[in-house]
Parts: sequence; C-alpha cells; structure tokens
Amino acid sequence: MNTLDLPTLATRHLLRISDLTASEILRLLRLAAQLKRDLRPFAGALAQRSLVLLFEKPSLRTRVSFEAGFQQLGGGVVFLDHTASRIGARESVEDTAQNLSRWVDAVVIRCLSHDLLDRFASVSDVPVINALSDRHHPCQALADLAALADHGVDPSHANIAWVGDGNNVCHSLIEAVATLGGRMQVITPKACQPSDEVLQFAAMRAFRSGATITCTDDLAAVEGVDAVYTDVWVSMGEDGDRAAKVERMRPFQVNASLMNRAGPRARFMHCLPAHRGEEVTADILDGPRSITLDQAEFRMHAQNALLLSLLRPDLAQRTQD
Repeated sequence: MNTLDLPTLATRHLLRISDLTASEILRLLRLAAQLKRDLRPFAGALAQRSLVLLFEKPSLRTRVSFEAGFQQLGGGVVFLDHTASRIGARESVEDTAQNLSRWVDAVVIRCLSHDLLDRFASVSDVPVINALSDRHHPCQALADLAALADHGVDPSHANIAWVGDGNNVCHSLIEAVATLGGRMQVITPKACQPSDEVLQFAAMRAFRSGATITCTDDLAAVEGVDAVYTDVWVSMGEDGDRAAKVERMRPFQVNASLMNRAGPRARFMHCLPAHRGEEVTADILDGPRSITLDQAEFRMHAQNALLLSLLRPDLAQRTQD
C-alpha cells in the first residue's frame, strides 16, 4: 500500500467550505473515493471515539450517513433531537459546547442559524462540523464533488449550472468551485440570488484559482455544462409567502426541455428531498441522467473522510493507488 500525503487539516472545524484550501478539498475527495472502494484499511479507526449529533432540523440522509459512517469506522454516536427545543434554549450555547467537549471527540450540528455554529465552535475544544445551517452546507458540497468525480468529472474543472434558489447548498458549491477553479452558473430570479458575502468571497478565491462564477436569470447558461443542479425552492424554516415564491420560480423548473438544452453529457443533481413537479419533473429526477442517489451515497464517504482527517490524520494517509 502506498501513502498519499494527507496532513492534519489546518482547520479545527468545518463550518463552511471556505475553511478548506483547494488541496485539502482534493485530498478529502480522494480519501472519500478510497473509502467507497474499500473501507477495510480503516476498520476500527475511530474505536473508542464518540460523536454527538445536535439536530434542530429533521433529517434522513444527514443523520443516517453520519451515524452509519462513524459506526462503520468503529465509533459510537449519540443523537440529541433539538427539533422541539432549540440549542441554547435550556442552557447557553457556550455551556453546551464546553460540556460536550469533556465527553465526545466531535460534534455535528444541523441548525437554523449559522451564527449558532460560530458561537459553538468558538468555545469548543473538539471539532465542530456543520451538517446544514441557514447559510452553508459544506458536507453536501463535498459529497457532490465526490459524486461528480466518480462519474469522471474533474472537480478542478467542473462546469455546473445551478438552477433555482440561491440557498445554503448553492453557497457551499459556489465556495467549492471558486476554490478549486471550475465554472458555475447560478441561474435564478434576481430576488433569489446568493448572498453578497458569499459572492464576494468567491470572487477573491476565483482570482487565485481562475474559477468563473456567474449569476444570471438567463436559462441559456445551462448549455454545455457537466451538471444541472437544483434544490427545493423553499427551504425548511424559511419565512415568507411560499406560494408567491413557488410562482416566481416556475420558469426555473428543471425538466426535459431544460436538460436537452444543457446537452447530452449533463448529469442531473439534487441534494434531496425533492418536490416532484416543482423544482424538477419526475422523469428527470428518476431518469438515467440523475446522479442524486450517488450524491446521497457519497455523503457518508465524504463525511468519513472528513472525520478521519480531523480525528485520525495518521490513518487518513492510508490510500491505495
């Protein structure tokens, strides 16, 4: 077995993709691919380690992928359901973080407010991983790039069209593409564009990487891309008139006509769960060009790569040619 240089990540926490460098993202993707091929070299790597999940939002893929993945590596998982009682309601965020730091080796948080993550991480003595906040979803972006790589798309040169709401998943993909040097067209109504803060950060990273990030409402921007990506039009916990937003977004539905416009090599991507008939039609979501289940599978592999790199960087160096 040959080894690949995979040093400890410079960041102690993963709150957003901007916490990682391009080389760190690529190393995580290579390790995720190795874990998918053969988990055996890492069996028991996290024995005697504990992970706690603090979730303010319901989840299928995120919870199961973290629990199953950590257990496959030999560790134990504790799930704390905060869907009825927000993190910090019973005792302060800081007190919660400092207590958990005495018992567990890492904390995974799925929350309504990214500000809570920043507060928690600022006093935590163990790694904190963002499993979704209102502004970022870094684990999803890592899984997405790993799935594209598995389908033969070089993450450093990926050309992705995001069609729909400029939400948290969109933010993380923008940061990833800007860091690695690919191309991303965000196609959305002007009122639903990504945040200015994320776009400003992306511009700085793109200056160094050569990436191109474009925001437009012109659907012609899907032509020639490697992937067409969409997500629900109204996120969990989002305020406002749902019906009005859905009506505004209808021209941006991903359907057969749009995929044909994208071209024959374009894959369809969605982080799930999906609303068939809204942001995407069923024939596209369930069709042969959809790699949504591969994205879901790679959630576990990418997260395992991240956990190994944070908790066992010595073993994270074990990769096969």
